[in-house]
Amino acid sequence: MPLYHTEDQAMLADTARQFMADEGNIAKQLRHWRDINCQDGFGHGLWKQFAELGFTGILVSEADGGLGMGHVEAGIVLEEIGRNLTPSPFLTSSVMAATALGAASADLKGRWLPGLLSGDSVFAVAVDEGAKHRPERIKTRAERAGNGFKLNGSKAFVVHGGSADMLVVAARTAGGDDDDAGITLFAVPKDAAGLSQDKVRLVDSSMATHVKLDNVMLDADAVIGEVDGGREVLNRMLQAGRVGAAAESVGVAVGAFDMTATYLKQRKQFGRLIGEFQALQHRAAHLYSEVEIARAATIKAQQLLDAGSDKADLMVSVAKAKAGKTASLAVKEGVQMHGGIGMTDEYDIGLYMKRDRALSEFMGDQYYHADRVARLSGY
Repeated sequence: MPLYHTEDQAMLADTARQFMADEGNIAKQLRHWRDINCQDGFGHGLWKQFAELGFTGILVSEADGGLGMGHVEAGIVLEEIGRNLTPSPFLTSSVMAATALGAASADLKGRWLPGLLSGDSVFAVAVDEGAKHRPERIKTRAERAGNGFKLNGSKAFVVHGGSADMLVVAARTAGGDDDDAGITLFAVPKDAAGLSQDKVRLVDSSMATHVKLDNVMLDADAVIGEVDGGREVLNRMLQAGRVGAAAESVGVAVGAFDMTATYLKQRKQFGRLIGEFQALQHRAAHLYSEVEIARAATIKAQQLLDAGSDKADLMVSVAKAKAGKTASLAVKEGVQMHGGIGMTDEYDIGLYMKRDRALSEFMGDQYYHADRVARLSGY
């Protein structure tokens, strides 16, 4: 498969790029919602515009009213989100939760997907239970109670949890905390009795919550997929989130690189544009190459996921590790080449560094995924 976009995908990229630049830019979105201390961290009006363009249903099947596209197309939107630092629940709602709901019953889809497609609903995913991404260990318990289940446990750093109409919760219905089997996914509405959330603002000004489940009662129809057989659906959701985060990280790297390259062409020192100094040219050229490699790895992972390849899981971790490492390099180089002003809030380059830090941890940092690559490769 070629590591570039088809004609239709290129058209989608043009649309997403123009839309994010016009409506999702830093001044209009990120700085605005941050400066007014918005408790959602994003604009619902922009989310409705996402829906009008069809973006919210990009991974929802045509039979369920969506566009029926794939992870390559979702990644195109996410790269532009990253490039513009656009605060949006797209990754948690339209990528991760939508992937999980693809395995849900017709009734459950009918309850939740229309709100997603119209831009009226926001979803979150509650998997991790500690400060680091460790989905292999799930302690939250779901016990059978009457015709349904009773959930008890806690989840940490649930991005957009406080804004979500529904949380996709991974709980254990059988086995020990570290067992691969015995996992079940549940669609938990925000107003479920016993569900409480404490909001926390992340370093990039986005919002997350620490979730507590205290005897949360759910009917059996809240189950996504099969009871005790949710690990497969969970893995698909995690793969979607990881490759989506990789695509957004590529966008963050591109945005930081573009801003830095522009600055190198404008800033003068010792009577010369600093971009004329060979040392800075070499660093910029190296960074450009790293960004292109990260993008290629991410597109490959997206293509393998869309094709249902058994090599997709490995490549997804390759992409997440590489994109995270590249974005970190891009923002560090950007701040340093901007000099002292790169440390001020007046210039946007520092905002890219903050977004990189939050995005790097989301769905596992580069070290977590480098370790996965080694294990999946048999080392």
